[in-house]
Amino acid sequence: MKTYTATFFARLFNLIKSNHQRYIYSIYRKRYDIDDSFHFNGEGTLIYGNGKLIIGKNSYIGQYSILQISDNHSIKIGNNCSIGPFFKIWTETWKVDHDYNDKALIESKFGSVIIMDAVWIGANVLISPGITIGTNSIIGANAVVTKDVPNHAIVGGVPAKIIRYKR
Repeated sequence: MKTYTATFFARLFNLIKSNHQRYIYSIYRKRYDIDDSFHFNGEGTLIYGNGKLIIGKNSYIGQYSILQISDNHSIKIGNNCSIGPFFKIWTETWKVDHDYNDKALIESKFGSVIIMDAVWIGANVLISPGITIGTNSIIGANAVVTKDVPNHAIVGGVPAKIIRYKR
């Protein structure tokens, strides 16, 4: 009897969690310009900020990803993009050459992020503010992208560097 009760409550919990996640993603679709064919691939993706988000057709993003969009900035994700889990984009971050003990002196770096069409991005990638990822590029897992990526490039590392170009 105990296993039936435990199974029932586990299924009930999963159903509630799944419906809650669908509700959150429906709010994102109303607030931002996300194509109907875009797929949230798993739970826990967080999108926040008052900037503009545009996501194209037939793209997806993995679970537990974060998109932060500052005022007067945007994130554009093109068509046919595949983005792995634990992905992060910031359109605002602190500049690194400051004394973080003095909050009055800390300056922020801002910039819109553009991911062109047919881009493949691995798991746990961070894209810094003001970056453009070129068409048909690949960003390897765990990369930190601090510079623009040209079309057809394969990049990886911390900071991300060009490994080679696609044939």
